[in-house]
Amino acid sequence: MFTRKSVRTLLILLVILALGSIAGHAQDNSNVLVMARAADATGLDPHTQTAFASLRLLELIYEPLVTLDAQLNVVPALAESWEFSDDAQTLTVHLRQGVKFHDGSDLASADVVATFERILNEETGAATRANFLSIESMDAPDDSTVVFNLSQADVPILTAMTDVNASIMSSDVIANGDPTTDAIGTGPFMLESWQPEEQTILNANPDWWGDGPFVDGIDIRIIPDESSILAALRAGTIDFALLNDPLVATLLADDSTVVLNRAPAIAYHVLQLNAAREPLDKLEVRQAISCAIDRQEVLDTASLGEGQVTGPLTIPAYQLPLDGYFCYQKDLEKARELMAAAGMSDGFTLSVIAATAEPPTALSEAQNIQAQLAEINIAVEIESLELSVYVDRWLAADFDAAIALNGGRADPYTMYARYWTSTGNLNTVAGYRDDTLDSLMAAGRAESDPAARFETFADFQRHLVEMAPWIWLYTGYEYTAQQPYVVDFIPMPNDSLYYLNQVRLER
Repeated sequence: MFTRKSVRTLLILLVILALGSIAGHAQDNSNVLVMARAADATGLDPHTQTAFASLRLLELIYEPLVTLDAQLNVVPALAESWEFSDDAQTLTVHLRQGVKFHDGSDLASADVVATFERILNEETGAATRANFLSIESMDAPDDSTVVFNLSQADVPILTAMTDVNASIMSSDVIANGDPTTDAIGTGPFMLESWQPEEQTILNANPDWWGDGPFVDGIDIRIIPDESSILAALRAGTIDFALLNDPLVATLLADDSTVVLNRAPAIAYHVLQLNAAREPLDKLEVRQAISCAIDRQEVLDTASLGEGQVTGPLTIPAYQLPLDGYFCYQKDLEKARELMAAAGMSDGFTLSVIAATAEPPTALSEAQNIQAQLAEINIAVEIESLELSVYVDRWLAADFDAAIALNGGRADPYTMYARYWTSTGNLNTVAGYRDDTLDSLMAAGRAESDPAARFETFADFQRHLVEMAPWIWLYTGYEYTAQQPYVVDFIPMPNDSLYYLNQVRLER
């Protein structure tokens, strides 16, 4: 008779053997990076994909005008330089010379214009459309210059342009191809093949404008069980891995044979409440949920305490002391008073959706919240969904509440305009709007003085927490792991893998 433990051990051994075969096959070219991760991309359109697993692939194939360094500073990518007018209502971008798309065509200003026209077209369903609504028109005086004419001062638009969802696409693909299948970017790697939920093969772009890449390609394997990824790392059958589960990643903390990279994340774990649905449309009910949840307990239970409790803005420069937020210490008495004020003392049933793979802590978070909300007579029913199903439900706002891991951004406006402005393309997903949020976001967008901007977004955070459309929980760490011979990888607080273009294999 096989026990559950022996079956699991056998499965892990089979994975390692399979990876050993793959790695041996890859040794035909020992300069190919063999990488493993648990979740696969859900699509190839860089403007519409929102899953982290998709973005981590697409940022290797496509590039935006500007990108971020490890300190979250804006640095050149396809744009070599740029300047704002004095009133911050005109942004002029100068493109890098000699850049080619993977099909051999030259990057030109027409591609940039076509890209942002596509992003601004509501029919595209672009994930970051809200960040670019100030673009009134665009001029292309020559092939290497693009002028963005803005309807108002828009300081954070440059940071918004660092997003994977703002990647530049070929105007020819936009006009004549299919952006959902034609993965033709300018990035350091080119897509050779994609077998969903199995394997993705990337080849180095020989015409890339940058210094690199220094590997001949990347062989990405999808292994849903991160324990199996850990075992494969230790067995030496893979070179590099993404690890999302802190329960797995921390097992490498004292392992001298594998290098663990651990960067503080700006992505945040959150319980999203759909305030458009009863009884969550009542402020007192949402506030009661906020008061009933011990955020540190969620962090300790789901992530072994690997992280910190957070407010809405996770960027270090904009973080506020937690004791300045409404009900950030668990207060059951106040929660019950709020439920009574809402006429909900007897409670209600709350359906919560959680994805099985992104993040791997989602189910644990949901279960802990389930236990805590039972104390105020809220019966939580958990729907565990495959990632692709979860994403579809999430984008359609088809949920009472959702356990989510949402991406941080280097600027407050670009981080939240899509959710917390009335014109934001994900405002329906956020499920809540009010005039105060609109006015604070508009003020923060136009303000260029750092101190004044900080105070504006401090007011924004305090108001958002008090209105409790979502319950912000915590930030964790971004984990990657690699063999000691994998060198020069730059871990990023936004989970980006863009700097795999700098990796060398010193076997």
